Amino acid sequence: MSYLSQQPQSGGAIVTAEPKDILAEIRSYEDELIAIRRDIHAHPETGFEEVRTAALVAKTLRGLGIETHEGIAKTGVVGTLKGTRPGNRAVALRADMDALFIEEKTGLPHASTVPGKMHACGHDGHTAMLLGAARYLSENRDFAGTVHFIFQPAEEGQGGGRLMVEEGLFDRFPADAVYGMHNNPGRAVGEFGIRPGPMLAAADTWTVTFGGTGGHGGSAPHLATDPTVVLAHFILAAQAIVGRNIPSVEPAVISVGHISGGSAGSPNIIPPEVVVSGTARSYSPQVRDTIERRLRETAEGLAATYGCTARVDYQRRYPPLVNHPEQTDIAAGVAASIVGTDKVATSIPPITGAEDFSFMLEQRPGAFIMIGNGVNPDGSYHYVHTPHYDFNDAILALGSTYWVTLVGKELGVEG
Repeated sequence: MSYLSQQPQSGGAIVTAEPKDILAEIRSYEDELIAIRRDIHAHPETGFEEVRTAALVAKTLRGLGIETHEGIAKTGVVGTLKGTRPGNRAVALRADMDALFIEEKTGLPHASTVPGKMHACGHDGHTAMLLGAARYLSENRDFAGTVHFIFQPAEEGQGGGRLMVEEGLFDRFPADAVYGMHNNPGRAVGEFGIRPGPMLAAADTWTVTFGGTGGHGGSAPHLATDPTVVLAHFILAAQAIVGRNIPSVEPAVISVGHISGGSAGSPNIIPPEVVVSGTARSYSPQVRDTIERRLRETAEGLAATYGCTARVDYQRRYPPLVNHPEQTDIAAGVAASIVGTDKVATSIPPITGAEDFSFMLEQRPGAFIMIGNGVNPDGSYHYVHTPHYDFNDAILALGSTYWVTLVGKELGVEG
């Protein structure tokens, strides 16, 4: 299947074009962007398995005359486009490509054709929006410098952004700034949200394994050391860590997501081992350290009290996503130039979701912005990571316009 196959042309006027004119031009091929988005949606691929999606992206970029590199962080793709005017600056724009392990229940014509997998976070739309911007920029190259289009694999918990950085992303594709964008259900179409500083949380996973002797729960529980009692106390005690060890002005979350132990077929047996695991979210290094320390102390202390053992595994996964002030102002200004200042919230509350774009922001200055995915008249909407969610095709051209206008802002002058 071929998309956006129109040959690139030199000329154009990205620097002087008004956002409304850019939006109008992109809307002239909006149907093609919708086709791309829905095709990707119908064929979801999870982390580091985005072979079909990456091939579609690479073919599209090459069809636009954009220098294309594949196989970065296994299935990642980077396209590089130089402007027609001299300039040493470079800007990187990032979209993610992977899907989730969720059974889709939308019933839409373009619903997932892969059992147990769906694009429940809108990465299909993120990819299509960046391809839309790539087309416009390939046909309007009157800018000074270089644009790198980063199509990242495995954002959903597997750290594709980290792997890209570790493989030398910014050594191979030097950038003075890097930008990301994510759709935001519950925010109206035509609105954006951003904040300087910490915007998304650090995401850590933890697992505690409590060990005891186990025993006969009916005839001789007094002869057993029972790890289930420790588990019960630990789950309650873990919830007190945020309330009693973290300053009230510092957001943090500790949640339990998995419990296992024993056999449903033998409910009269006290298991010798039980496991509990969950997630921890925070924004500052100090809070992150406190959560890890107190989870460990709480587990070990309770285990000792009841004559059991505790083995704690704490994994620091994604660092907090921290927007750089200068680039945040640039991103907000670009969005405002498209939809108006009143449609851009510049101090949204921190979000306890996580994003591995944070690894890129640790390496280069940049900013991450939220684009409204829509809300129903009654205030309802389907949030990301749910089986009824779908990316809103009505924002594809708007998102592409944001990317193009951002490049015009960053590379509109020689330097």
